[in-house]
Amino acid sequence: METLVQELCDWIRDKATKAKAEGVVFGLSGGIDSAVVAALSIKVFPKNTLAIIMPCYNLETDTDDAMDLINKFNVSYKIIDLSKIYDSFIYLLKDKEKEKEESFKLAEANVKPRLRMITLYYFANKLNYLVVGTGNKSELVIGYFTKYGDGGADILPLGNLLKNQVKELAEYLGIPKKIINKPPSAGLWAGQTDEEEIGINYNQLDEYLKEGKLNNKIIEKKIQDKITQSAHKRTTPAKPSF
Repeated sequence: METLVQELCDWIRDKATKAKAEGVVFGLSGGIDSAVVAALSIKVFPKNTLAIIMPCYNLETDTDDAMDLINKFNVSYKIIDLSKIYDSFIYLLKDKEKEKEESFKLAEANVKPRLRMITLYYFANKLNYLVVGTGNKSELVIGYFTKYGDGGADILPLGNLLKNQVKELAEYLGIPKKIINKPPSAGLWAGQTDEEEIGINYNQLDEYLKEGKLNNKIIEKKIQDKITQSAHKRTTPAKPSF
């Protein structure tokens, strides 16, 4: 683990140096992935790391967990409550006749990470920092992120680590147990959890990504379909070859 931490820190430093960036900024949600990014970033840029906590109808406990991490690692931070701007934006967009449809629930929920992306890039531009994304390999491969939302970042240091590897790294870095052990959630709506929304638990997903197969053919097919359907989220926009 010590070697992995050093390699990740060197990688972050190298990417920032090549971009002539003076530091890094990221969204701190109170979850395990952003906690690990915070712990790594502060090692690389002790004075030029900025965490942005962006509540938008999130659980108060998420902000509390984020603040516990801030205090533990002494990270500079700002709290930007996006609830009012979210309400205003949804009010402008909402189709009153169709607002009860399930697809509109997801469309509205995805506005939250996109507002967070805008906020992060404001500070990145202002400070000449890189935006550090918090996505891990398990989520990236199946497209479990919001395009141009939490998927909008300059670098993804956890991008080649499976969810369970991130958990091991979190334990090594001394991330508080309550953050490590709480159910992963993107905070898209009340009671939302990653595994329930994906329909697959992370242990199954990680096993498939490591071994290329599962004993459960139904889950295996579901993972394969998600990988195929989300391919556009992992590439630059398609263009004709002619």
